[in-house]
Amino acid sequence: MRNIIIIIAFFFLSLSLFSQKEPIKAVFDLTSGSPDVQRSTARHLRLMSESYPTSEFELVVYSSAYSMVDKNSSVAGETLREIINNDNVSIVVCQNTMKRNKKTEKDLIPGVGTVPDGIYEIISKQKQGWGYIKEGK
Repeated sequence: MRNIIIIIAFFFLSLSLFSQKEPIKAVFDLTSGSPDVQRSTARHLRLMSESYPTSEFELVVYSSAYSMVDKNSSVAGETLREIINNDNVSIVVCQNTMKRNKKTEKDLIPGVGTVPDGIYEIISKQKQGWGYIKEGK
């Protein structure tokens, strides 16, 4: 019986040690066209947003990563569609990248927003105190 009490006490102690202390804000930077990197990024974003529901997360997509948010070719579209409506997640794509790819907002997965410039968006978030996560290789 004493061993069970010790195990239960250890379990609750470890929960308190790993619980979120305060909300965070993190911006994810994705430029990779690699399907594996895009799937991994979507998975990271989903897990973080579910694990820390009082925190805020933004994924900024630009350069070769455009295909990740294209409703017709995204390898991570299913995961993005699952999380895009979470209150603590936003996914945006660079309008300059869209112009280079000859795409419009109609080509995006529903719920994906746009920003004029992906790099400027990331820097702006960092100036506001957001943490920075570079995804990919």
